[in-house]
Amino acid sequence: MAAPDYRALAAQAHDDAAAATLANVRDRFLRAESAWLAMARRQDLTDAARAKREAADSEEPAPLS
Repeated sequence: MAAPDYRALAAQAHDDAAAATLANVRDRFLRAESAWLAMARRQDLTDAARAKREAADSEEPAPLS
């Protein structure tokens, strides 16, 4: 399952905030942008940890049985 493009969603929320005429709507979009960016950072950390774990798993010799 592919992860959503959180940065694209953040960019859309930013654009929506810029276009909003009501302050509460603008604030809601800015909070959404912040949340999407936080999710993107967490996804980056998850991807890096997964790549590191997979690299370590591929380096381990097969058990002798």
